[in-house]
Amino acid sequence: MSTAPLDPKAVVVRYVEAVRDGDLDVVRASFAPDATWDYPGSLPISGVWKGRDSIVDDFLGGMGARFAPGVPLVIALTGVVAEGAQVVAEWTSQGTTAAGAAYRNRCLGVFTVENGLITAIREYADTHHVAEVFFPAGE
Repeated sequence: MSTAPLDPKAVVVRYVEAVRDGDLDVVRASFAPDATWDYPGSLPISGVWKGRDSIVDDFLGGMGARFAPGVPLVIALTGVVAEGAQVVAEWTSQGTTAAGAAYRNRCLGVFTVENGLITAIREYADTHHVAEVFFPAGE
């Protein structure tokens, strides 16, 4: 008996909830092996991240290491709209950086989901705020 993949909207909701809950296994399993993540701006993390391992370990893991250990990162999914393979999700993120700065951002991702896996994300966020709290003085 085979199980049909989740619909694209359910895949994205599951992924965001896994990030919120710190469920790294579900986060990793949400991406196709050759997925891409396009992050805007001119920050050290800006550009196109290619491949599930690079996205999860380097991009998400690298940013996770910039948060204060033991202090929860609060992520709230505030809206999801889906049409076919494309899903647009909006979420808020609140936390404390390792340097003690308050991080509060609203983010939007345009996800492409194929066969139950995320194959691409284009994220939009306040990169000026990200620069101020995570990369002060061009760190």
